[in-house]
Amino acid sequence: MERSLELANMTRVQEFILLGLSPRVNIRDALFAVFLTLYLLTLLENTLIIYLVYSHSELHKPMYFFLGNLSCLEMCYVSVTMPSLLVGLWIGSYHISFTVCMTQLFFFVSLICIECTLLASMAYDHYVAICHPLHYPLLMRPQVCLGLSLSSWLGGLMVSGVKTTCIASLSYCGPNVLNQFFCDVSPLLNLSCTHVALTELVDFISAIVIFCGTLLVALASYSAIGLAVLHMASAAARRKAFSTCASHLVVVGIFYSAALFIYCRPSRIKSMDLNKVLSVTYTVVTPMCNPIIYCLRNKEVHAVLRKTLHLP
Repeated sequence: MERSLELANMTRVQEFILLGLSPRVNIRDALFAVFLTLYLLTLLENTLIIYLVYSHSELHKPMYFFLGNLSCLEMCYVSVTMPSLLVGLWIGSYHISFTVCMTQLFFFVSLICIECTLLASMAYDHYVAICHPLHYPLLMRPQVCLGLSLSSWLGGLMVSGVKTTCIASLSYCGPNVLNQFFCDVSPLLNLSCTHVALTELVDFISAIVIFCGTLLVALASYSAIGLAVLHMASAAARRKAFSTCASHLVVVGIFYSAALFIYCRPSRIKSMDLNKVLSVTYTVVTPMCNPIIYCLRNKEVHAVLRKTLHLP
């Protein structure tokens, strides 16, 4: 009781201090130039993908519908985290208000959850295309694709709303220094001066349901695809099926490896430097590489890109 009264009388933290990606002044200018270039490149790549998908009837297929959704998500993703990273590299550690921090956290968690479900939907699309080609027009008709997309976006927003509300309801009495370049779950839990067991439990359960649930869908889809490919009589058909799925497997592997390591643990993460490196992987590297990985060996995308650029 006395402890509760004491906490109640404490001044609630009204702002946090973000330490940024690196405290080393001598390399911050170079890092700023690198990450600004990556940010602009990511926006350009994904904008191009969205334009190609929605302006060319050749790409009006479920696979490209989900790719367009993913590109839209990646643009939102980097626009939530990258400005904070760039500000930290430009001016060093800086103050961010409690409200802005929680808003950033809400959108960040939302977009992670949405990406998980979109990647699972894309894996299911590949599974139906390869294992049930005759039923593909029925199973992946436009209404189904739209339903999967809407459920991904709305589900991510709902899950993030619950997680962000739990974290925002904690008491933060000081210190208020976040050893990260944006407002992330683990650094915030480390600063709470109240019992965080319930919040950690909610965070862990949602991570298991979203991350592990969608990962299981992806793994099950590609396991079935692998078995189907092994039973194909034609070597050319096997190569085509493998080529179709290889790019998605690379993206899934990179994203889930980093995200699961950070978020599917019930305790607060102590190694914040490692956390920063992994955060850069799925907030900067993955959104930039996804368009390249998906389109590098895609003949249909190459064809419409050449048509758009009026190349022979």
